[in-house]
Amino acid sequence: MAKIRHIAIRCDDVEATAAQFQQVFGLQLVQRRDHGPIDLSDGDVNITLLPTTTRGRTRPAGFEHIGFSVDDADAARQRLLAAGATELNPIALGDAYYESKYQLPEGLVIDVGHWRGTSPLPGQEASTAVPARRKDKVPG
Repeated sequence: MAKIRHIAIRCDDVEATAAQFQQVFGLQLVQRRDHGPIDLSDGDVNITLLPTTTRGRTRPAGFEHIGFSVDDADAARQRLLAAGATELNPIALGDAYYESKYQLPEGLVIDVGHWRGTSPLPGQEASTAVPARRKDKVPG
């Protein structure tokens, strides 16, 4: 069974939003990334706050994408592709997270991976929950 482990939200003021989530909900800082995003966690699920403007491109504030951890990343990939999803470039950032990205036919972006700060799936250790990286894809 898949577990929701990551929700990405675009916001105009990443720092102010992070401070509010920490003060109001007690979320813990996982990391600040050099290009602006901030990752917070409740220990089970991460929230990534993404700036509305990155690399010269502006996107609307609001929900960006959702991420799931799964027992079998290859089986999940096959099910997503069979459902009409398009595979996007995977992203790796050291041991902080690894995710494969897919876009469903209606436009929703789904990540499958593991994020530091989230709880592991049952039977997995947090340090071993990272899925195998696809050899035919270049992270980036």
